[in-house]
Amino acid sequence: MKKQIKHIVFINIVDIDENRKSNNTALLKSKLEQLPSFINEIIELEVGENISTRSAFDLSLTVILKNEEDLNTYRTHPKHVDVLDFMKTLELKTAVVDYYF
Repeated sequence: MKKQIKHIVFINIVDIDENRKSNNTALLKSKLEQLPSFINEIIELEVGENISTRSAFDLSLTVILKNEEDLNTYRTHPKHVDVLDFMKTLELKTAVVDYYF
C-alpha cells in the first residue's frame, strides 16, 4: 500500500482577551473546516478544539494528502493562503509536523 502524508498543525492563539480569543478560535476553526470544499487534494481534514487545560495549544489541524505534490498544492492553494493571511492578523504560536504513514 502506498503511503500518504499526514500534515499536523498545533495552533495557540495568544490573546489576553478571552472573548476575542474564543471568537478568533471559532472563526479559524470554521475557516479551516471549509478547506476540503475548495481543495480537491485533501483526502481528509479534521480540526479539533483542545479541551485540556494542560496544553499550550488551542487547535489541532490534521490533513491527509496523497503525496508531497498534493501537500505543496494545498499549501499554495488560494483558499489556504486566505486562511494563512487571516492567521497572520493574530498572534500565534504553532508547531507543524508532516510525515508519511
